[in-house]
Amino acid sequence: MSNYHIKNLEEYFQVYRKSVRNPENFWEEIAEEHFLWRKRWDNVLSWNFSKPEVKWFEGAKLNITENCIDRHLTTRGDKTAILFEPNNPDEEAQAISYKELHKRVNKFANVLKSKGIKKGDRVCIYLPMIPELAISLLACARIGAIHSVVFAGFSSTALATRINDSECKMVITSDGSFRGSKTIDLKSIVDEALVDCPTISDVLVVKRINSEVLMKEGRDVWIEPLLAAASDECNAEVMDAEDPLFILYTSGSTGKPKGMLHTTAGYMVYTAYTFKNVFQYKENDVYWCTADIGWITGHSYIVYGPLANGATTVMFEGVPSYPDYGRFWQIVEKHKINQFYTAPTAIRALAKEGLAHVEPHNLSSLKILGTVGEPINEEAWHWYDDNIGKRKSPIVDTWWQTETGGIMITPIPFSTPTKPTYATLPFPGIQPVLMDTEGEVVKGNQVEGKLCIQFPWPSMARTIWGNHERYKDTYFSAFENKYFTGDGALRDEVGYYRITGRVDDVIIVSGHNLGTAPIEDAINEHPAVAESAIVGFPHDIKGNALYGYVILKDTGESRNHDNLRKEINQIITEQVGPIAKLDKIQFTQGLPKTRSGKIMRRILRKIASKDISNLGDTSTLLNPEVVQGIIDEAM
Repeated sequence: MSNYHIKNLEEYFQVYRKSVRNPENFWEEIAEEHFLWRKRWDNVLSWNFSKPEVKWFEGAKLNITENCIDRHLTTRGDKTAILFEPNNPDEEAQAISYKELHKRVNKFANVLKSKGIKKGDRVCIYLPMIPELAISLLACARIGAIHSVVFAGFSSTALATRINDSECKMVITSDGSFRGSKTIDLKSIVDEALVDCPTISDVLVVKRINSEVLMKEGRDVWIEPLLAAASDECNAEVMDAEDPLFILYTSGSTGKPKGMLHTTAGYMVYTAYTFKNVFQYKENDVYWCTADIGWITGHSYIVYGPLANGATTVMFEGVPSYPDYGRFWQIVEKHKINQFYTAPTAIRALAKEGLAHVEPHNLSSLKILGTVGEPINEEAWHWYDDNIGKRKSPIVDTWWQTETGGIMITPIPFSTPTKPTYATLPFPGIQPVLMDTEGEVVKGNQVEGKLCIQFPWPSMARTIWGNHERYKDTYFSAFENKYFTGDGALRDEVGYYRITGRVDDVIIVSGHNLGTAPIEDAINEHPAVAESAIVGFPHDIKGNALYGYVILKDTGESRNHDNLRKEINQIITEQVGPIAKLDKIQFTQGLPKTRSGKIMRRILRKIASKDISNLGDTSTLLNPEVVQGIIDEAM
């Protein structure tokens, strides 16, 4: 029996048992059979969570790009590796074959070398979702440079912080980007950031929007002429299994962003294996993850996981609302997408627009639907299931983090029976436990606790760049010998996991621990409600009370707000219990969100507590202007 492709529930349980009884053997078998190694490992795993230190496939030598590109050339050379769908639907899509990708990555790698970039150097990539983004990642990996992608929607301040933290030598950017009906001048954002970045010696600029940009003499160069002149042969640097592959920043709940460091071999094995199973990828499928490569989802499930499996992966430059809200479905129909992976935020936004944008499109190619980024609420789950998957495409509600590198808890399609709002069962090799406030393991089912992982997995981040102490404090100090995810979860009667939200989104009201997600799910079922967010605020008697920020659909605008408040609390009482009723409900036009779609509850908490003297850094918000509106409505 091959463990590499799980086909039914019985097989899942067999593989899972094997993976936790003897993890070293389990991962060794997968690594041996499905990847290309320059030298085999001396030891599969050594670990110590109290240091913390984890090493997988110690002593092995490899290059991840040989696994993602070179080994496919003889059998899949002409197959499309990357299918690029531009922002403007009238611009032609680009199909880049594995052969062509090989040449383009090699040329790019040679340009990096010509600029003095070598193994271990950090390269910051600040590009829109164009092929050069994926190619530049792979070019760095080809020569052993460590890539640090910064999402091209971040401000110059956020960009400078990240460049300085990892002391990058080079920035790769473009003249600008297209995003819906807007064009964004990326180059000037980079110029502004680099005023404070002493370690940068070179900036490579890709032409995308053909605008006039200022080029700083001796630092900035257009990349096209350099690529044209470069050789398309470039030997891959032989890397050690534990050599760094990339740094990716995730926002800390306090303090500056954390540069999560991922290494080479374990990350490759785990992302490839999860991709194959969670999306049940078959040879001629066309797979599309709508994320940006600026996030971990894009690293693992647009670039490395799919390409390691010889898949065809779609890169989309645009937004779901341009030129109208049917764009996702138009692309699904056009490219006959088989697996579609997106965020609940996007699903809710599309559901709000109704079915007029869905119905004209043929979605019959879809086999599997996925969600990522936050737990999906029940209403959105059913809308997705009914209208997009037509109840025949299972929904994989995947739970994982930047820190975990790959999907951790998820249904296996056609194997695991799905249940709305539940991420269901751990992926093979993942050993989750729930912990109580006393630091004891919560046993049995129908229980709740803090979600920890008690055994290492290959793709876990090894440290926070330049700050191992912070890594230890953040993830390994709350519970002895366990990785603490920062999330709460409940386990139902059959052992399915439901993520209840960040532990700092758990509010203790009159001694009851209330996760915000189930309350928000209940509110969102009200027909007039589009979206909601719950936070706690100090209360004389209860300790904390609940404050709800609610966005209404257009249908709710003219309704009596006092009646709506009563109806919302009635739904909460029915679905969660009277203890979870909201003391205050504020109707608002928008919620402050990060660019990955997470609601910034920290800001909402301050407004609810009437503490607006210092709202902290709002530069990474997608919509900073919303904050003042909420304050004005609240006061």
